[in-house]
Amino acid sequence: MNMTVSAAIPLTPSNPSRPQVRIVIVGHVDHGKSTLVGRLLHETGSLPDGKLEMLKAVSARRGMPFEWSFLLDALQTERDQGITIDTTQIRFRTRSREVVLIDAPGHAEFLRNMITGASQADGALLIVDALEGVRDQTRRHGYLLHLLGVRKVAVVVNKMDRVDFSAARFGEIRDEISAHLTGLGIAPLAVIPISARDGDGVAAASPRMRWYDGPTVVDALDTLEPARPPEQLALRLPVQAIYKFDDRRIVAGRIESGRLSSGDEIVIMPAGKIAKIKSVESWPVTPLAGEQTAGRSVGITLDRELFVERGDIIAHTASAPRDTRRIHARIFWLHDKPLGKGDQILVRLGARESRASVVAIEKAVDPGELSSVETTSIARNHVGEIDIALAQPVAADAYADNPRTGRLVIEVNGRIAGGGLVLSVDAGRRAVPVDIVPVKSALRPDERSARYRHHGAVVWLTGLPASGKSTLARALERSLFSRGGSPILLDGDTLRAGLNRDLGFSAEDRSENIRRLAEVATHLAKNGHIAIVAAVSPSRQDRAVARQIADTAFREIHVATPADVCESRDPKGHYAKARAGALAAFTGIGNDYQVPLDCELVIDTSTTSIGDATAAIEHMLLSSGVLFDEVIDLAANI
Repeated sequence: MNMTVSAAIPLTPSNPSRPQVRIVIVGHVDHGKSTLVGRLLHETGSLPDGKLEMLKAVSARRGMPFEWSFLLDALQTERDQGITIDTTQIRFRTRSREVVLIDAPGHAEFLRNMITGASQADGALLIVDALEGVRDQTRRHGYLLHLLGVRKVAVVVNKMDRVDFSAARFGEIRDEISAHLTGLGIAPLAVIPISARDGDGVAAASPRMRWYDGPTVVDALDTLEPARPPEQLALRLPVQAIYKFDDRRIVAGRIESGRLSSGDEIVIMPAGKIAKIKSVESWPVTPLAGEQTAGRSVGITLDRELFVERGDIIAHTASAPRDTRRIHARIFWLHDKPLGKGDQILVRLGARESRASVVAIEKAVDPGELSSVETTSIARNHVGEIDIALAQPVAADAYADNPRTGRLVIEVNGRIAGGGLVLSVDAGRRAVPVDIVPVKSALRPDERSARYRHHGAVVWLTGLPASGKSTLARALERSLFSRGGSPILLDGDTLRAGLNRDLGFSAEDRSENIRRLAEVATHLAKNGHIAIVAAVSPSRQDRAVARQIADTAFREIHVATPADVCESRDPKGHYAKARAGALAAFTGIGNDYQVPLDCELVIDTSTTSIGDATAAIEHMLLSSGVLFDEVIDLAANI
């Protein structure tokens, strides 16, 4: 299916009401991806006039039944009527979205494409054949989506016509695939029964499946939200080259994220040198006036002479990337020779390259077997997490913070040998020194879950002061404990009185406070407990770090009680002190709390009782695979 089809209908200029979403389509090779894509192109009016009729006539002349997949074969050979083709993508429009559909022909090819930066998906369509059901490759694709951090997944159960549109058969597949995905920490957006060949459930509800009242495939695509646009991220301008014109020294590169303009104060990383942008240069018209945004290639001149080299990152001083010699990354290995601890490699981060050595290898995974194994190396087409020691400092971002600068490529002997995602740039602090040997628990995770009747998890309650986080956390702790579980409360204020008493309320200290909370909570979760964290944690970036540390165990709950209600409660008198100027840096007075954009649950304690809110959290924990079915009687508590 390797191509891009641009809609033949006239495209309107970019419009915020019609955002672009990038969707990867995965599934077993015979489960109907090409048929579904052909049908989507037809149902969304994205085909050239007369193309469908022409292909049907050709099929009739050849004495063969028409197949929707023929559309892709035909379009691949033509470039007329506004059709453009490349190697991996199909473009079409729904009612409210510009859709870029990314083909994933096989799980190894998929990982190579996704993990090295060729594409970045906002969500996924996972296709299952109604007759064949969930296959091993289906499970592998779900696992790979988990590895790559794709959390918005819609499941399409295709070929319902082959099972007589059976509601029972659909229910079996829905339950099986939902259990698999939730076990990986992916809550399916929808599980949709369709017949791509006949059009049932693709763009309109099917009279042959009146028992189904959920969204169609097009409806599901219309609800997907795109990732944060690159121009809204922090400024990242990797330096590609430095040119000398007349008396001007021009630093050139492409703005990968954020925006800049003349007069901005910038920092050049990893050296940390600060300057102001004197002018923004371009060709043929220069200098450029006004703000320049992500995607634009520019040159800049600085207000002072500084040594700048290829591979440096230019950022605003208030939001600079980390300079580091240690990186923790999740990589996909392509080389014939396995990657081992101590191996010497070349690491490329954008335009920067550095010699490096592998300090440690963790969580080696064979995507084909879906299992983590204790190993000292990563074999070809396997995935693993590694700590890398770099020969020279680089500027880097975690992928969760900035996908544009959070990817790396590894070379061995001049060949690309692997690629991956930067998980953190604090590996130097978190790496295990050679003279320390961690001691594993004597208990296996399954022994703990058998006793507690739940898996370990981090339940992170965030919200304004006095929103009800601690009250709700205590109620949840009591409820889970009464059912035989092992909940442990980690209240932000309580830990500040002990473990974190050396921290203040600067941005740096707040970040470190959240990191420590996340580390403690994650340790508890890995040992089978449900760590319930109640912390204001106002920064999205700090909460993203917490999610990164806890990985699939993390469940974020926004206690979204309105600010005026929180201030009217004021149980500790903090709002009153802040209003009087006696309490500096207090979150809640002003706009310093960053509302979660993609949390697992939202609760407003001003309109929801603590009992109902607790039940809602337990329901979420049950549906996402943390609690066992026997632990909670949903009918009695919801």
